Amino acid sequence: MSEEISLEERKVIYRARRGLKEIDVYFDPYVKNHYLQADAAEKEAFAELVAQEDPDLLDWFMEVSEPPRPEMKALIVKLKHYVHG
Repeated sequence: MSEEISLEERKVIYRARRGLKEIDVYFDPYVKNHYLQADAAEKEAFAELVAQEDPDLLDWFMEVSEPPRPEMKALIVKLKHYVHG
């Protein structure tokens, strides 16, 4: 990671640690390999995503329900692609 990580980026990275395997499997690789290089819009979408409750995240990642915004759905698809190819 870069030595110039902003306070907001640090907060998002910290919040991305869920302790829930089903979510961490998606968040961890993204944070380690992509988050700091993402553009501002994607960082904002990820910050919004990690602010959500675990049950909602599980439903969205498992495609039980849809996230409230299309940007969040697009990011979830991207995260799943990083893991599953």
